Amino acid sequence: MTPPTERTRVVRESHRGVYDRAAIDKILDEGFVCHVGFSVDGQPFVIPTLYARVGDAIYFHGSAASRMLRNVGEGLSVCITVTLTDGFVLARSVFNHSMNYRSVVALGKAILVDTAEEKLEALHAFTEKILAGRWNDARQPNEKELKATSILRLPLTEVSAKIRVGPPEDDAPDYALPVWAGVIPLSLTPGAPIRDERCDSAIPTPAYAMHYKR
Repeated sequence: MTPPTERTRVVRESHRGVYDRAAIDKILDEGFVCHVGFSVDGQPFVIPTLYARVGDAIYFHGSAASRMLRNVGEGLSVCITVTLTDGFVLARSVFNHSMNYRSVVALGKAILVDTAEEKLEALHAFTEKILAGRWNDARQPNEKELKATSILRLPLTEVSAKIRVGPPEDDAPDYALPVWAGVIPLSLTPGAPIRDERCDSAIPTPAYAMHYKR
């Protein structure tokens, strides 16, 4: 359990707030993209980027020259969000339409990773999160690539989740309306692998690509 702070306590629809770390970690491990919010000289920015969780921290990365990494690495506070959309919720009234979702908000100060060893650990986590087994198949980063890549670590010390599941919640009189209501489930579904035209046809498609699933 991660005790909520004044900043992470869910206020609106508070019954949907989740502070159990196992539940939070499960959401983070299922997602691929986070949005990193930060401010530079009073100007707010929100940047989408890939991420990976390793233990009690989130890693995210980009070009060493990017505004986000250049400024966040200097110790700016950040807010990271991850959202999974699980379904459209169709109510009998437009007002009560909603979505089933799982979301996480994490706040704190991101720390610039400054050792090659930790950079490699984070890049390994990024790669294996997407496709387990890919790290050992592909060429791994060289010294030049490591220098060109900045990686930040955000400790998960101030974090909460919010989850909505279930059917629509209509006003009592609206249940009598002759309007279809229910949930349209949503999921991320992989398609068949598409071979790069410059990939030697003698190279077999790896099993982790042929049978990819989440």
